This record gives sequence, structure tokens and C-alpha cells, in this order.
Amino acid sequence: MYSEYLTEDILEGFGELDIRGQVIRTVKYAGNLMLLAKEETVLQGMIESLIEIGRCCGMERSVGKAKAMRISRQTSPVQRMIDQKQPKNVEYFNYLGSVIANDARCTREIKS
Repeated sequence: MYSEYLTEDILEGFGELDIRGQVIRTVKYAGNLMLLAKEETVLQGMIESLIEIGRCCGMERSVGKAKAMRISRQTSPVQRMIDQKQPKNVEYFNYLGSVIANDARCTREIKS
């Protein structure tokens, strides 16, 4: 619950990813957190703020498990660092039984 409060408080004012009139910055499920941003610089700011405030509160993020994905028709890797480490770029991931792909198509979802 504490992590939830910190995440919402820290990310307020970061980016304006507007989906049908609603600003969305994160997607959370169980112990996982997905950050959403239109620009890599905004994403980097979100990451740095979460790490800094978390450490001040005695909380550590599991950076070793972090992955990055750019969703675009012209895919290219995300070049942002998390705690001086480059996260692995992935082409797709599973979220609540759905497959989210970096090319924004549903081909993988249909095949699965």
C-alpha cells in the first residue's frame, strides 16, 4: 500500500499520456509496475524519481528484472538506464493473459 501511495505521489505531473480523455502513467498488477510515457526523457525522469524516493523510504526496486519496450510502428530500442543498467528491450510481453507487442499489432495475441 505504501508503494502505491509513493508511486502516485511521485509521478504526479510527469507526462500526459492521454488515452480517451484519461491520463495514464502506470499499469500495476500484483508486485509489478509498468511505466508509460510518450518520450524517453519523461520516462527517465519517472524512473529516477521512483528510485530516489524509494531509497529515501528504505525501499528498493528490483532493477534486474526490468524490461523496456517501445510501442511504435517503427520499432527501435529504448535507450534509458535504470540505476546505471540498461534494461533488456523486449518485442512483446504478457499482461493479464493478453500479449502486448512493440509493433502495436494484435498478430501475436491472435496466435496465442
